[in-house]
Amino acid sequence: MDESLEQLKRYRQSIDNIDAALIHMLAERFKITQAVGRFKAEHALPPADPDREERQIARLRELASAAQLDPVFAEKFLRFVIDEVIHHHKQFSEG
Repeated sequence: MDESLEQLKRYRQSIDNIDAALIHMLAERFKITQAVGRFKAEHALPPADPDREERQIARLRELASAAQLDPVFAEKFLRFVIDEVIHHHKQFSEG
């Protein structure tokens, strides 16, 4: 196989490994946030905490910038995750 195609294959393998790690990390994160949702429901706490969300977004925007990742993208990604977590928390408080 051509050397350039071998390099492409190595890049893609790395991407596949990173994607797998991301999925496992998200799964772990959601296990913890589900525990938080149950805790909030048991203690009659609101499903969302806008102050914490804003602090987290600001913190992750800074981390993204330091890592040379577009902070706007990082915020969109985190907002998507937070919205899903809040949806789960609402289900715990309603159920």
